Amino acid sequence: MVLQRNTEIKIWGNADPNKKVTVKTEWNNIEVNTTSNKQGEWLVKVNTTEAGGPYLISIASGKEKVSINNILLGEVWLCSGQSNMEMQVAGGTDMPILNSNDIIIDADNDNIRLFTMQKASMDTPQDTCVGNWTVASSTSVATFSAVGYLFAKQLQKKLHVPIGIISSNWGGSKVEAWMDSKTIAKFPEALKRTSRETTIPSHKASRLYNGMIAPITNFAIKGVLWYQGEANVDDHKDYAALQAGMVANWRNDFGVGEFPFYFVQVAPYYYRNSKGVNAALFRDEQLKSMSMIPNSGMVCTFDIGEERNVHPAKKETVAKRLAYWAFAKTYGVKNIVYKSPTYKSMTVKDSVALITFNDVGLGLSTFGKEVQCFEVAGENGVFYPAKMMIVNKQVQVWSPQVKVPVALRYGFYNFPKTEGYLYSTAGLPIPSFRTDNWEK
Repeated sequence: MVLQRNTEIKIWGNADPNKKVTVKTEWNNIEVNTTSNKQGEWLVKVNTTEAGGPYLISIASGKEKVSINNILLGEVWLCSGQSNMEMQVAGGTDMPILNSNDIIIDADNDNIRLFTMQKASMDTPQDTCVGNWTVASSTSVATFSAVGYLFAKQLQKKLHVPIGIISSNWGGSKVEAWMDSKTIAKFPEALKRTSRETTIPSHKASRLYNGMIAPITNFAIKGVLWYQGEANVDDHKDYAALQAGMVANWRNDFGVGEFPFYFVQVAPYYYRNSKGVNAALFRDEQLKSMSMIPNSGMVCTFDIGEERNVHPAKKETVAKRLAYWAFAKTYGVKNIVYKSPTYKSMTVKDSVALITFNDVGLGLSTFGKEVQCFEVAGENGVFYPAKMMIVNKQVQVWSPQVKVPVALRYGFYNFPKTEGYLYSTAGLPIPSFRTDNWEK
């Protein structure tokens, strides 16, 4: 396995009740003694050093001895969510992963270690889980989370330290299932809709937290990667608060401080109706949650969605954009553009709307393609397709049908049908947005 470097870790287990337990860690040659409680439970805290290994942990209680071998110290990240995070490098039936063959061929790396947690939906918090640590190889990587592995590969290549990735995912799961009972109780409407009798275990409140997060909260991590939301698209109104609540819940339980939380905005998709707007409203909620969660960052995938495939094939793009956040914000790598520009304000002069953005950097670009997903409306509230032009670091938008723009929307559909999108010059797409708050 990989343990988090330069921190305090926990080593825990079970022995006979009220028995002495001795733990020795090879990286610092320190021996720690403790005594198990009446239930036989024990836990010790040990400091780790700089990256390195392989090391050995020796544990003894009476005549019983356990050795844990081939341990590296490095960076440990937890990746979690639903099927887009769970999706394996090899892909699935009619669910390709771009460049999967090349990724698998190039997978052998003793400095990347992978742990996939077996699915477990439980009524009460568990203290153990099922899974195995494996070294990255063409065999282990093929069936591991594509986003998780490719993120690890980016980190290992740049940081030159061992990387451990824990994959705790369940396809089709709702965010309500990933928080404990105390946290979800703060959201009575969400609790009500996810506590009804259902045959879907990954939708019920707290079930996945109990089975797939609670067992690993003693394991020290550097940060979390989160890719979830498709299952909550129709319940968008409270998602930002739910995600913020979940993160606060996890940070409290892991007890390693305000760890980085980097998440993926869902990509455009048909969702039963391309011209519907539930997914656009949901993407807004995800963007909103970034301002509600300290030390968080959102990856925009507005440009890689597929109308009839909810699992975009470009997982390398997702992983790289997550890595940009980690390099810039967590590891202090300079001169990286990691934030997508986001809508800031609109001013109107005559028949032209002038749009200003946050985090523009060196400017904006369409990369040579025509952008057809702008719309403007006048006082009557009717939106018409609009033209756009980049002027300096702003965008001018207008439509012959609208004399005085009152509201503007960009890609504000489940799946806007266009090949051209607006980017920063670093190639990070602008998320869909609207300037109005009309219910219509």
